[in-house]
Amino acid sequence: MPLILGFTIAAIGILPPGLINMTAAKVSVVDGRNQAISFAIGATIIVLLQSYIAIQFAKFINSRQDIIILLQEIGLFLFLAITLFLFWTARKPQKAKQEIKIHSKSSRFFLGMLLSSLNLFPIPFYVFVSVTLSTVGLFYFNSLFVYLFVSGVVIGSFTVFYLYILYFKNHQKKSDYLIKNGNNIIGSITGLISLLTFFKLINTFWK
Repeated sequence: MPLILGFTIAAIGILPPGLINMTAAKVSVVDGRNQAISFAIGATIIVLLQSYIAIQFAKFINSRQDIIILLQEIGLFLFLAITLFLFWTARKPQKAKQEIKIHSKSSRFFLGMLLSSLNLFPIPFYVFVSVTLSTVGLFYFNSLFVYLFVSGVVIGSFTVFYLYILYFKNHQKKSDYLIKNGNNIIGSITGLISLLTFFKLINTFWK
């Protein structure tokens, strides 16, 4: 279960078009698949470190019930804001995306590590996710569970990067569908998480 859970959550978090996965697709077009895979490996290594650090931080605060409730409240408003933002942007006309320019011909592995390091969103994302899931009995902070979960995150992240590399050029229609509908898909998921968090908070305060 933790392996599948980590894979699913990572895939959901990385699936929407963003700087890293779009750059991976661009590297594939410009420099070839092998260079793009090297880029994806570099980015995934950083995701591994970020998710592990986030879970260790979540483990530390998990023993503090007052902090957990505070994080749930913050997480509720955060996920609601993300949900509304995603649905709002999904309704806006799609503008032509600016081409991602890749100037350097140096190692794509380190470029992947650099861009992934600049993206700090995974740390608070995995903190909120792990704490929220632990409150409903779907996440445990023992070593085996954490290692399997992080392994799932690594596999899920690399899989999404690889799919962008593999299909962005050769399956343009599928890529366009993902780009156009990605916000609606992720917005629905964050909306569901918001509902679960809301009911959990009501149950906590009711007691």
